[in-house]
Amino acid sequence: MISKDLLDILCCPETKADLVLDGDTLVSTDKETRRRYRIEDDIPIMLIEESEQLSMEEWAAIMQKHSKSFE
Repeated sequence: MISKDLLDILCCPETKADLVLDGDTLVSTDKETRRRYRIEDDIPIMLIEESEQLSMEEWAAIMQKHSKSFE
């Protein structure tokens, strides 16, 4: 599990946007890139080339679930 302290200092390596913890992944709050980074053995894999780009619909649903504004 990612601690709140660690989550507070992590950011998207591509855009420096905040991240939200969604299950066993971290999702960038950046609307343009919509990156999702996996977490393996409690270690976030913060490599852009290893990330996944979410569809706008999937990203928006995650942001809404975590009460993040994306307008």
